[in-house]
Amino acid sequence: MSVTLVVGNGESRLKFDLQQIAHNTVIGCNAAYRDLSVDHLICCDRRMAQEACENIENPETLIYVRDRHYHYFRKIKKLKNIRKLPNIPFVSEMKRDQPDHWGSGPYAVSVAAQLENQKIVLVGFDLYSSDGKINNIYKDTENYNKSSSQAVDHSYWVHQIARVFAHHPDKEFIIANEQNWSMPKQWGLDNVQFKNFGEFFLDNKYLCN
Repeated sequence: MSVTLVVGNGESRLKFDLQQIAHNTVIGCNAAYRDLSVDHLICCDRRMAQEACENIENPETLIYVRDRHYHYFRKIKKLKNIRKLPNIPFVSEMKRDQPDHWGSGPYAVSVAAQLENQKIVLVGFDLYSSDGKINNIYKDTENYNKSSSQAVDHSYWVHQIARVFAHHPDKEFIIANEQNWSMPKQWGLDNVQFKNFGEFFLDNKYLCN
């Protein structure tokens, strides 16, 4: 059975062999396209969207941008592969539930949940770092913060992704990460499970076409 692979840019991703599972539907965040072919790319930041549009050669890769950037890329630049980010699938007055406060990671999970595959694998969603500094494999590169930058508060990401999990109880979400990574308590739902990298690659159902 095919799965949808959602690729975040946390540093644990460097220890995960993406090529073993890249034959499935792949959703990437921002600069993920630099290292692998993606079917869907989520770019909340306009600079990152501009970089992707200038470098991705596959016209079938869909690039998702915020509403305020859509007119520029689709109407002015006339790029046919540009899409608007999906609507937040619930109504809330809380700041952390407003579209402008959702980042590429939560949006990527939301896009995945709206596709037809029942199984969704998240890789590189580290959320936090061990030293309080930015945890991103693209730090110190164009359009990214310096490695000396402080880590972003991950509480919004935890909350937002948990809301997506809860809103799609019919989907099965698998979080693949290192053995010592701690999954947030908010993600402890019946349709969410954690697998360390060793367990994941022993489970052949995620690797088959």
